[in-house]
Amino acid sequence: MKQSTYLPQASILLAGVSWGLIGLFSRNLLNAGFSPRDIVLIRNAGGLVLLILVLLAADRSAFRIRLRQLPWCAGTGLVSVLLFTLCYFSCQQYCSLATAAILLYTAPAFVVVMSALLWREPVTGRKLLALGLAFLGCTFVSGLWSGGLSVSPAGLVLGLGSAFFYALYSIFGRYALRGSPPMTVVLYTFVFAGGGALLVGDPGAVASALAADGRLLALALGLAALSTALPYVLYTWGLSRVESGKASILASVEPAAAALVGVLAFGEPMTAGVALGLLCILGCVYILR
Repeated sequence: MKQSTYLPQASILLAGVSWGLIGLFSRNLLNAGFSPRDIVLIRNAGGLVLLILVLLAADRSAFRIRLRQLPWCAGTGLVSVLLFTLCYFSCQQYCSLATAAILLYTAPAFVVVMSALLWREPVTGRKLLALGLAFLGCTFVSGLWSGGLSVSPAGLVLGLGSAFFYALYSIFGRYALRGSPPMTVVLYTFVFAGGGALLVGDPGAVASALAADGRLLALALGLAALSTALPYVLYTWGLSRVESGKASILASVEPAAAALVGVLAFGEPMTAGVALGLLCILGCVYILR
């Protein structure tokens, strides 16, 4: 297969892996007393600051954007990043982490359907098989088949809401990319996401807590850089070269990466479900190669 085909898919897969690393940082920050809203603030505002600093040094042309593209970036930032994270973390307060993860990974199905309706992207048998394998892998990794999962009406609404908002990044992002390069789209996505996060969190209290503890500051920087700014850059660049539906399915490697983080970093058991989930995700990637 040509290199030009490999690179965008590899970029999306790496984005999914980077998103899967979030537990390395968020779990320790939550254990230190930060709330889910604080995590949203650290991710989005921190990601914005890092992007601005990097682009000021490396590519100032990324700051130029056509006014007609701003509404699409407002969609990716306020809806697909900010509302998604608020719904997802809130869902976890009403149901288990596993249930929240399963509901979230109905997102590729939303993307495939919307992409077919909006741009007539073909819904092929290969894509449907990969979609099914990706979702099956998520159910294995999340522990659905071990029993005991339950969801309240509020948890169901928030979980499906998080999936829908998450899916919309691949839709709004496609429109934004028609008039702006990937780095510009990511930058202005976080202008809106970071600005919105300042309204839902307490930036003064968060900044004071981070400044008082170097370890917490390092965790916050890791969260903003490795699990926020970097994966959005990688995914958006890949999205500019890969069908939206295929991109969303490939990003389903995230829960598999998160499961490995739990095993390797937090001593969680490598269950048969986790192993089967990893195989399903790898099968999905192979089908879409």
